[in-house]
Amino acid sequence: MSAYKTISFGITCQFFVRANYTPADANDAHSIMTAAHSAISKQAFFELLTPQTQVFLSEQAQSMRLSVQDCRQSCEIALDFQMWGGPSIQDLWPNDKDLTASGKARKQQAMLQLRASWEMLKASHNEYPAVSANSTLSAAAEPRAIVKERLGLGRCPVASPRTLCCNLQTLDAVDNCGYGCSYCSIQSFFDGKQISFDKGFADKLKKLELDPEKIYHIGTGQSSDSLMWGNSHGVLDGVIEFARANPNVILELKTKSANVSHLLRADAPKNMLCTWSLNTPTLIKHEEHGTATLEKRLSAARKMADAGYVVGFHFHPIIHYQHWQADYRSVIQQLCAMFEPEEVALVSMGTLTYIKSVMRDIRKRAIPSQILKMPMADAEGKLSYPDETKLSLFTHLYQCFPDAWKEQVFYYLCMENQRFWKPVFGFDYASNSEFEAAMKDAYRAKIASKSNPNQ
Repeated sequence: MSAYKTISFGITCQFFVRANYTPADANDAHSIMTAAHSAISKQAFFELLTPQTQVFLSEQAQSMRLSVQDCRQSCEIALDFQMWGGPSIQDLWPNDKDLTASGKARKQQAMLQLRASWEMLKASHNEYPAVSANSTLSAAAEPRAIVKERLGLGRCPVASPRTLCCNLQTLDAVDNCGYGCSYCSIQSFFDGKQISFDKGFADKLKKLELDPEKIYHIGTGQSSDSLMWGNSHGVLDGVIEFARANPNVILELKTKSANVSHLLRADAPKNMLCTWSLNTPTLIKHEEHGTATLEKRLSAARKMADAGYVVGFHFHPIIHYQHWQADYRSVIQQLCAMFEPEEVALVSMGTLTYIKSVMRDIRKRAIPSQILKMPMADAEGKLSYPDETKLSLFTHLYQCFPDAWKEQVFYYLCMENQRFWKPVFGFDYASNSEFEAAMKDAYRAKIASKSNPNQ
């Protein structure tokens, strides 16, 4: 039997060579160790791993001579395991006894087994602990006011020719969001924790020319939460006066806050449509950090409805996890107990949909989250749940609503392919323009009923 000695590489790396090594052998061994450690330590997610995981992966990179691609994937998988809060990569790394191959094939076998464990976990039910360690986590701090160069009507930033789209137009007074939702894509488009306000927003809105013969549906919640900032820098005063001056505009404010006091004090016009993004208490606690609780969101919506405004609700993103059916059913039961269908303009549904750059940014935050613990399938050029999972999510939620809601409230799927509509709702639209027209007609009818209650 050959004897072995240990050569140390810094304080973390070890490499084994035969006891009768020559100086040339030692140089070769040191070169291999140096290259392996360099390859793993330069990976984008390596510094986000715990010290113990860094040591472990450095050792595996050296002993198995992992390629740069292997190192990249090992770090990504290790970070996912770390964020998910379950078994670590140390727990799931293939055991020597399970590796039957030798040489380069042994490394390939190990990586295949590691990826199989990763995919198996992604396909399993997400399970959330009773307590979240990040319930007060915020994505942004120290907002800074800036003057933007121009203001114009934009298009929904996630619109795609491969999905049925309502052709929403956008007005952005604020860039970046102060909440810390783990799945957020807004934070991927702006500079870290910097919040940018348009100090000239109200004046620019007054100069915006609209066709008085056209009906507009405009949203302000695409680059930030519409209400979390209140009237900071005159944002709400600006949109209130814009809506008042343009009754042909349906101005939708989308929020996860309970901050409606300024709207009520200012007696905002009834063509302002306040909508809330809803989720289960479990997901709000673990994945929507810093946002208002479900009870506070519903209470704020109730205040607006009591004041004569039409409200709306977005179930987006619907997330698949253990007990999701019962939890979403409970949310819908609370919603239907608090509101009559004639008070509600819309219920939308959608789920997690990613582009690779957003997934990369989510991992860079490295916070405890199971938001990427899901099987990924192609979704019109993006990544999302497989079709059967989506159909299960959407169908379950829709069936939880009573018939009166289905008859009087406008339901739609947001950013989803047309093929899901008929299986879920029993109807669809032939084109984006047909979808847009139906939505505007439904919203206008609800707003008119509140503006002229005797008609």
